[in-house]
Amino acid sequence: MLIRINRSRHRLTKLLVLLLAAAWLLPTTFVLAQAPAASPSAAASPAPPKSVPVTTGDIRGISGPSAADQAKGDPGGTITGTVNDIPVTDTKAGLSLADIVNTVGQNRIAINLVWTLVTGYLVMFMQAGFAAVETGLCRAKNANHTFMMNFMVYGWGLFAYWVMGFALQQGGCAPNTNLGGLSPLNSEFVFNFIGGKPWGLFGERGFFLSGPAYDVGVMVMFLFQMVFMDTAATIVTGAAAERWKFLAFSISTFFLAAIVYPLYGNWAWGGGWTSQLGVNYGLGHGYCDFAGSGVVHAVGGITALAVSMIIGPRIGKYTRTGKANPMPGHDMTMVLIGCFILAFGWFGFNPGSTLGASGNGNLRIGTIAVNTMLAGCTGSIASLLYMWIRFGKPDASMAGNGLLAGLVAITAPSGFVNTVGAAIIGFAAGMLVCLSVEFIERVLKVDDPVGAISVHGTCGLWGVISVGLFADGTSNYGGSWNGVNGNVTGLFYGDPSQLVAQLIGCATLVGIIFTLSYVFNWLVDVVVGQRVSAATELQGLDIPEMGALGYPEFQLVSASLEVPAAD
Repeated sequence: MLIRINRSRHRLTKLLVLLLAAAWLLPTTFVLAQAPAASPSAAASPAPPKSVPVTTGDIRGISGPSAADQAKGDPGGTITGTVNDIPVTDTKAGLSLADIVNTVGQNRIAINLVWTLVTGYLVMFMQAGFAAVETGLCRAKNANHTFMMNFMVYGWGLFAYWVMGFALQQGGCAPNTNLGGLSPLNSEFVFNFIGGKPWGLFGERGFFLSGPAYDVGVMVMFLFQMVFMDTAATIVTGAAAERWKFLAFSISTFFLAAIVYPLYGNWAWGGGWTSQLGVNYGLGHGYCDFAGSGVVHAVGGITALAVSMIIGPRIGKYTRTGKANPMPGHDMTMVLIGCFILAFGWFGFNPGSTLGASGNGNLRIGTIAVNTMLAGCTGSIASLLYMWIRFGKPDASMAGNGLLAGLVAITAPSGFVNTVGAAIIGFAAGMLVCLSVEFIERVLKVDDPVGAISVHGTCGLWGVISVGLFADGTSNYGGSWNGVNGNVTGLFYGDPSQLVAQLIGCATLVGIIFTLSYVFNWLVDVVVGQRVSAATELQGLDIPEMGALGYPEFQLVSASLEVPAAD
């Protein structure tokens, strides 16, 4: 009896061993047969395993709906988009596996190209929002001039960026798998600096979009990056409004679009040195600016500060004792409509910065869009509450600026944070913009009719810093960012080095970009003069500068500086 039990146990043990071996071997065999992985050792092997031959009999046997069925219509959408719609390379041989694979690849890139183009169109429409906000916050006698600056910043900026700005910024940005590689943009001017590490300074391909840059993917990248540059350039027009010569504005815009903006854009987005702080020095993932709190908004806001300091305040803005007088705009409804247009355009600004909707973690576009909404919402609430508590009334213009401040601040971290972080970032920006407006106006004595320096400069810097604080380490765009594997993670989630990289980006903005902008605009002031004459400013810039009033059928009078008492 004992012998039988032992034999039974022995057989059971053998059976268990065989089952375990089968459980291990079968899935492994199945996976290898389906998708053989390319390991480093396999790649180095002189005789890699051959792939399993694929027959085309089944592929050629696939049939789509008949012409008769299609002629009946397709109300349910069940027979539209089938094998019939796959282009066949050789009609005699019929459908092949290569036809299917190439169609899949082209469809992915097509989705990304179309997504990037459409979001670029949204960003372009933001120009109308900026024009409305700035014009409404200025006095009616300057409406034509202010609107024309917002109109022609597009023309001057686009031309300068086409000539050289895009090449300096993106000329070395390849590869980019979302847009088909961008292989022609493959040359960056680099020199070895601290520790012998390569520092990229500017791109060298893509001038006039000619030569190899005459490429479908490059064209999409140009359009998208150009409208971002246009946003930065138009920020300056608001801060310098009501006293800026149109000629000086034109020269300054050309320089910003051709050199200043592209340089910082290259350092952050074109493979330049700040983006490589992670690869070269182990500082997180290098400087990270997902959609441009620094590249777009802080560059524009800091340039606006430089120009405003050179031009000086408007006549009547300050008393002899230095007290700031209110100089209200002429149309608050235009301002708030403009803010809504900008908020709508921001759905192109931030989600569009994935440069694609298919693959590489790009499905995060939904999260980015919600983060954008939340930050704008909490920013407007914070500004409204601040003004209400401090001055006893909810201020419409500052509520609008609070919305924009939240949107500016979330632009850099939008791709890296969760919704709670986005709400906090926006609320802080709404408070910060109110404090900044008072500080710039009352302490620095810099006159900014629309609050552009605070909205875009101050809150742009806050957005850059917030990446280093709130990035939660969940985003994954193809497995790496700026050449560093893994996800961007901020201080609050375990990586203090990312905050260091962000602070270096801020220091570069304040130190280098402000200096370049100030020096060049000072030269413009010396050569052609930045500011209109006192007589022109008092009359209004519409007739002397533009030759026509913005509101020719209305009699324009200057409002009293005294606010009437409430009933």
